[in-house]
Parts: sequence; C-alpha cells; structure tokens
Amino acid sequence: MKTQHVILLSSMVILGACQPGAKTVYPVTEKDNTVDTYFGTEVADPYRWLENDTSQATAAWVEAENKVTREYLSKIPFRDRLKQRLTDLANYEKIGSPQKKDGKYYFFKNDGLQNQSVFYVKEFLDGEARVLLDPNTLSDDGTVALSGTSFSSDGKYLAYTISRSGSDWREIYVIDLATGQHLDDHILWAKFSGAAWQQDGFYYSAYDAPVAGKEFSNVNESHKIYYHKLGTPQSDDILAYHNPAEPKRFYSAGVSEDERLLFISESGAGSGNNLFIKDLTRKNAPVNVLTDDMEYTYEPIELVGDKIYLLTNYGAPKYRIMTADIASPRLPNWKELIPEAESVLSRAAIIGGKLILTYEKDASHHAYVYTTEGRLEQEIELPTLGAVSFSGDKDEKEMFYTFTSFTYPPTIFRYDLDAHTSELYLAPKVAFNPEDYTTEQVFYTGKDGTKIPLFLTYRKGLQKNGANPALLYGYGGFNISMNPSFSVYRLAFIENGGIYAQAVLRGGGEYGEEWHQAGTKLNKQNVFDDFIAAAEYLIAEQYTSSQKLAVNGGSNGGLLVGAVVNQRPDLFRAAVPQVGVMDMLRYHTFTIGWNWASDYGTSADSREMFDYLHAYSPLHNIRNGGTPYPAILVTTADHDDRVVPAHSFKYAATLQAADTGDAPKLIRIETKAGHGSGKPISKVLDEYADIFAFIMYNLDMPLR
Repeated sequence: MKTQHVILLSSMVILGACQPGAKTVYPVTEKDNTVDTYFGTEVADPYRWLENDTSQATAAWVEAENKVTREYLSKIPFRDRLKQRLTDLANYEKIGSPQKKDGKYYFFKNDGLQNQSVFYVKEFLDGEARVLLDPNTLSDDGTVALSGTSFSSDGKYLAYTISRSGSDWREIYVIDLATGQHLDDHILWAKFSGAAWQQDGFYYSAYDAPVAGKEFSNVNESHKIYYHKLGTPQSDDILAYHNPAEPKRFYSAGVSEDERLLFISESGAGSGNNLFIKDLTRKNAPVNVLTDDMEYTYEPIELVGDKIYLLTNYGAPKYRIMTADIASPRLPNWKELIPEAESVLSRAAIIGGKLILTYEKDASHHAYVYTTEGRLEQEIELPTLGAVSFSGDKDEKEMFYTFTSFTYPPTIFRYDLDAHTSELYLAPKVAFNPEDYTTEQVFYTGKDGTKIPLFLTYRKGLQKNGANPALLYGYGGFNISMNPSFSVYRLAFIENGGIYAQAVLRGGGEYGEEWHQAGTKLNKQNVFDDFIAAAEYLIAEQYTSSQKLAVNGGSNGGLLVGAVVNQRPDLFRAAVPQVGVMDMLRYHTFTIGWNWASDYGTSADSREMFDYLHAYSPLHNIRNGGTPYPAILVTTADHDDRVVPAHSFKYAATLQAADTGDAPKLIRIETKAGHGSGKPISKVLDEYADIFAFIMYNLDMPLR
C-alpha cells in the first residue's frame, strides 16, 4: 500500500450557531490529499490527520465539534427534565451476586448514584457488611474503575484490577484481607487480564510499556504471560509464556481451583482459540499443546480429579461438554460428556459438584443442573424470557444466580443444589411499575428468507397505527449474543410511548457457529440486510413509520448503524452510532483492531476482500448529492483504545462535509472515558440524557 500526504488547509473555525430547528453550521475541518492505493485502486483519506489523537490540531477540532454539539443539545427544551427522570430511575440500590470465599461473603453494591460500585464483605449472609474497597476514593471524578477481583486460594489476599478513564490498560494491586491493608505490589501495562493465583503469587498478561503519547492508538503486539511473586517488584516477574513468532495474538492464563494446572489460551487469529496446559506440581514442566487450530472454541471449565471439563464447539456448532484426562490431554483423546443439543450451550460452570449449563433458545436463556457424569437432574425455572448468570465455587453447595430481562431489573436468587429449589434473595426497587409494560418476541423474514427474532418492549395498550416512536437496536458480530437485558436509560423512552426493538442478527452467537459465520467477512452484508429487514417489518406491521424510527448500536453495532444509514437513509429519522468501527480499510492498524480480522477480513487480504469492505465501509460510502440523511449523533471518547476515536472523527467530518440534507450531523466526544466499561454514572447519565434527548427531539416525541 502506498500513501501520499500533503496538508491543504490549516484553519478550522465555527461559522455560526447551532440550534434545533435550524440548519446546523459545523466547524470547517481541514483536508489533505492523503491517498492510499489498494490493489490498484486509489482511495482518498483527507482526514487522516485526525488519527493523531494527541496533536494540538486534533484537540482543537474536538473542542470545536463538542461546542457545536453542546449548543444543539442544550437547546432541546426537555433535555434537563429528561436527565432528571433518568437520574431518578437510576437512583436505586444495586447489589451484585454474593461470592463466598473462606467462609465470608463478598459482593458489590451501589447505593444508587455512586460513580462506581463498592466492594463489601460480611461474615454471614444476613450479617452486617463492611467496605473492603471503594473505588470512588481512587479519583475525584469517578473515572478510576474497579474492573476485576481475584482471591488467593487460601483466602488471605485479594488481587484487583483497575482501569483509568475507560482504557483497556489495567493495573493490578493486592490487599491483605486480614488487615485490609495494601501490599506494595503494583503491576502496570496489563491488558485483557486478571490475576490467576498460584501459591504466593499470580499469573497475568501484559504488553511492554507503550511509546509515550501513543498509549491509546498504537498497535498492541507481543502479549506475554508473567508470574508475579508477592513482595517482589514487577521487574523481577517471571516470563511464563511468550510466543514471539505470533506477536498479534492474545495469551491469557487461568489456574485450576486446586492449583495443579495452568491453562493458557491463545486467540486472535481465527474464530476460536488454542488451549495449552502446564503441570504446576512439577518444576520446569513443559507447556503442553492440547489443540493446534484457531477455528474452534476450547474453554476449560474446571479440573476435577484427573479430568478436565471443557466447553467446546469442536465438532458441535452449538457447543457440547467434553472431558480430557490429564495423562493424555490432547484433543484426539477427548471424550464427549454432554452432546450438542438443539439450542446453543453458551455457558458452563461446576458449582457444588454439579455442572450448571446455560442454553440459549431464540436468544433467551434456559438453565439446567447436570451431574459431573453427564446426567440431567433439573431445569432451573426462570421467571420469563431473559438472561441468567450463576456464581459459586466448585466444592461450595451454596449457589446464587442473577436473572434479568427488559423490564425485569437484575434480581438475585439463592438456589439449593440438593433440593433443586430457588428462593428470592434480593430484588431491587426501581421507580417504575413493570406491570405497565410488556415484552413480546416476534420473528420476521430477512432478505434471503432467513427467520430472524426481534424483541419488542413497550407500554401496554399500544396501538399499531404507524405513529409510535421506535428505537431499533442491533449488534450482529463476533459470536456475541444479544440476550434480553435491563437498562433504566431506555425506560424514559418506553414510558413516553416509545417501542424498544432489539434485533437478533446474524453474526451473533444466538444460534451457534453457523449463525455467526453467516454474518462475517464476505457474508457481512447479511447483517445489514437483517437489520434493514427489521426496520421494514416494524413499518409494515404498523408499529411505527420511517418518520418515527431511530436506530442505535455500539462498537460493531456502530458500524452496523453507519452502514445501514448509508444503504437506506430513507428508513430512519434519527441514528446514533456509538464508538463505531467506521473505517473498514484501516481498522486493523490501530491497537487491537487486527484481532477483528476473523470477523471482517482486512483490506490487505485480497482484491475481493478489499472490494467487499470498501463497498460497505461507513466512512467511504456516505452519499454526497443531496440524498436526505436522518439526524445523526456520533458518540466516542478520547481514551477509547479499543475502537480508537479516529473512526468516529473521520466519519463525522465526512458527514458534515457531504450534502446529506439539513438534519443535524453531530459528534459527541467524551473526555476521560473509553469504550464504555467503567464509565462513572455521572458521565453515563449525561451521555444518555444527550442521546435520548436527541432521539426524542428528532422523532417529534414529547416528554410527558
């Protein structure tokens, strides 16, 4: 690929004010004549300079764009009232599922509007709780988040990870649980890692320290696994595994509960991972390779005796449970324990000596208890369509699970593994009446005849007259399932007469690997077609109309929104692509973007792959000839080192320079925030007040 780069313009000024109801006037963004050549095709990239996220010019552009966006949003008459309603809805006590360790119970709790949830401990389940770790004390603005916890097997120590300003970079600290005091141990530049304890130390994954000033944009390479012994500096940590032949792969570590085996997972080159093990009871034991392909998922559940339990889609696109003997652990020797079923087996755990399996049927969870010999004992009855997660230890009889759905706030149940009975442990009190709303699941037909599920949530008594405002949400990628979930931030939209529609698109994991692959690489257009068909269904069935329909998605879902708006701008009145992958020709050149090639392919792969990506890339297919586009609010953040903000910067600049009608084309750029994880609630409330005010205003939807 050849690149030419010359600056043509150097000024960037705001030409006028911006307000709802008037034509929006944007900053003038400088262009250059950067041109890349792919397989003989020249592609202009005039906003390449915006990829330099630490330059003064980019900072000035961000400030100018945010000024225009703030002026527009501040003039929406009901924006402040909407934020107050969202604040009232969010102000409820949120408690996580208890985790029992060394006879004590640990859990997260947020009193309501705390920026970060606090980690508590109590001696008895119904006893008094005391604060173990309050991440709100780690920063003045709540931008330091507690991102993970891990207990040593003897219950003496807690290792915890933090992230700063939403970055994927992690730091690891250690607390002595007897005294509550921090040890001197401090790990830097960990990424996609927790702490996997073994004896008086732990394994973690990290990169070499990045170049100063490029921490959030440069490509991440050479992921390594280290062992850190308590009381020693990070510089003395032992390199436990490194594969210099494959710098663009991830390596993660896990340790069996009895600390006999180290599990190493290698990913980043295909749709799955490779699995290695090391015997920790033998000094200088080698790392043994169990699998040698990257197209299937191999997930160790636990070691029980000499038997490794594994969740895999090898030979089973909808997953199955297999076992391996540690004496002969390579894949050809594995044995099937629980075969593939009609529904997708999405999660597995061993708790209290039982296998707890979670299946997905039409994107909704069903849960079962099996013996470790593979015999079904009981289905765990769940309240309605929704999603469930379990917590408990291998040898601990006490199990908890959390259930949630669109109008069912996360509720914790305690399950008796002997009696097979559930009892309510904790239900949150949210300031709305769930009985006023309903969720239905319908199925519509895609462009090629595929049957696709769609969840619809709305206030009871809705009339199908084509006049209802609706918000269509989707993702469609990376084998990720879009299960029912609860969000107070949607409630204000729904309680004001809106319909929330969540499409289950190909590319996700809801129906197994075939469903996933049907939305990847040269099949990616299926995802866009499925989403467009969902919009057409909502309109044809008189749920809404194109003048009342908004569309939203984040990350890969931001790509989705950008692509379908280009392809069918007539279908939508408003669109909000959040932290989207917008430049499909260069995504793989930033941070961990190379890891997405298994779903997308890259522009360097082949002429065919380049042509395919170029044909749908949101940045490169914005129409410029008077075609009316919906109102668009792009969102991103300055510390997003997963989908770097340059994607959204260049996309927004191109939108604003194109002739796409008078509807606003704005970008909202958050500061001291990342891809979304760990964002303090103060920033979340501001962001969703802006997003829903923008959507509701442009749908002519009053706030009741």
